[in-house]
Amino acid sequence: MSGAEARAAALNIQMVFQDPMSSLNPRLRVRDIIGEAPRVHGIVKRRDMAAYVEDILGQVGLDPAMGKRYPHQFSGGQRARVGIARALAVKPDFLVCDESVAALDVSIQAQVLNLFVQLRSEFDLTYLFISHDLGVVEHISDRIAVMYLGRLIELGTAQDLIARPNHPYTQALVSEIPTFETGKKIYSAIKGEIPSPLNPPRGCHFHPRCPHAHARCREEAPALKEVAPGRLSACHLNDAA
Repeated sequence: MSGAEARAAALNIQMVFQDPMSSLNPRLRVRDIIGEAPRVHGIVKRRDMAAYVEDILGQVGLDPAMGKRYPHQFSGGQRARVGIARALAVKPDFLVCDESVAALDVSIQAQVLNLFVQLRSEFDLTYLFISHDLGVVEHISDRIAVMYLGRLIELGTAQDLIARPNHPYTQALVSEIPTFETGKKIYSAIKGEIPSPLNPPRGCHFHPRCPHAHARCREEAPALKEVAPGRLSACHLNDAA
């Protein structure tokens, strides 16, 4: 791969960060934050830059006139949109979204999530959306991968995984997703403390907190294997079924 090809491949993958305030340069105006990478990489000519940035701001739902402002002059939701605009400015195919709505109020979260869905359709984007909120993940994802202490423990389509979670950890997460159903429901956290990822337990990492753990779980790490068409899970309970 040549140097030019390597740079193009790198530009195809962009990041949208969790905290838009700390990831934006406070000394630059928003128009310069968004336009810097396209200018440096020769994506847009200098004479066309102003119109290009204004177009991107409009695509993420911001008034193009806001390009003259600094990051501290925006609300949290607006800064999130600026972060998305900066990522889109180099015309990527793939966005890594690291807890991109976690710092926002619930109503603003919904607006930004709907923007993600709209942009995915409009620009044919692929997202790697990282979040602790399965409700958010379900809304935006086609497929969900669940991890615990650095290990992938379950993988499947979003609809199927939420409807029929296999791994005990996934089952616990899904059971705590808030719903609009009426009636009394008791929410209970997963028992036990999260082990240190620097010194994880032997065997299945989840066994100290798993209500179904047995001797094999304490000694042998379960393999990630197919438990149904399109579904992978890493749990010894599947061998006993």
